[in-house]
Amino acid sequence: QRKNDGGDRLPIPLAHYGTLQFDFRMEEPLDLIRLSIDERVYVKCRGERELRGKLHAYDQHLNMVLGEAEETVTTREYDEETDEEIVRKATRKIEMLFVRGDVVILVSPPLRTT
Repeated sequence: QRKNDGGDRLPIPLAHYGTLQFDFRMEEPLDLIRLSIDERVYVKCRGERELRGKLHAYDQHLNMVLGEAEETVTTREYDEETDEEIVRKATRKIEMLFVRGDVVILVSPPLRTT
C-alpha cells in the first residue's frame, strides 16, 4: 500500500466504471480502528471505566480523541454487615475527550450490517 508523508497507510484507489473506489482490506490490527473513524466506538478501559463516543483520531499507541463521549465508571463496595457486593455506576457526558492509550483494554468498532 501507499504511504503518505506521515507514514500512515492510505487506501489503494481502484478504478471502477469511471468512479473512484477504495480497497479497505485489513492488513494490520489497527486497520479495524482506522475504518471506525467518524463512527461511534466502545472503549473499555482500566479501572472499571467504559467509554462510548465518536472516534475523531487515534495513533499507534491507541491514544484516541472521542467526541460526544459518554463515560461510565463502575465502583464496587463490599458491605460486611449484609455480606453483599454493592455495585454503583456513574455516567457523565463529555463533549471532547482525549484517551491515553495505556489505559485502553478493548476497542469495539460499530456493528456493521450489510
